[in-house]
Amino acid sequence: MIAAGLDGGAGAGRGYDRESLVASVQNTDGGTEIGLQGAVMVAGEVQGRILGGCMTLVEATLGTPWELDTRGAILVLEDRAMKPYQVDRVLMHFKHVGKFDEVVGIVLGEFPECEPPVQGSPTVRDVCTRILGGLGIPIVFGAAIGHTPRPMLTLPLGVKARLTSENGGLLEILEPAVTA
Repeated sequence: MIAAGLDGGAGAGRGYDRESLVASVQNTDGGTEIGLQGAVMVAGEVQGRILGGCMTLVEATLGTPWELDTRGAILVLEDRAMKPYQVDRVLMHFKHVGKFDEVVGIVLGEFPECEPPVQGSPTVRDVCTRILGGLGIPIVFGAAIGHTPRPMLTLPLGVKARLTSENGGLLEILEPAVTA
């Protein structure tokens, strides 16, 4: 997603968040804090390795050598232009193959262009609450990540972090994504 936001500009809608981008590619110490700007679905605090990305692409890796090992992970999932029933299908697929069994926390994007096809039917947030809410782990919904109309936050994948799901959510990056 890095290329998708650069042309939009720093701080611009459909652009990128300069502070999180610079910290992700230049910080060699860790300790960076990224405010997720979301809403807390389940409160709590955990530590784990950040993994995930676009929900459709993560699902496409299942059964391949590139499938994510989500044990101990803070799982990041986002996408766009999916109907709530399609998000339901993907989340249930992840649930049935055990991808949520040992996840320690979840960060969900905004899911733009994902309105319900019928007014009054469940939204993506409703679907996420129903499927994920009972996992008993911290969950933030609506973070400004991936496909977002807001300036996109850069999250370094594969690094250890602390997720605090209160006050919009906070990720503290505990180790650098780059070395000097």
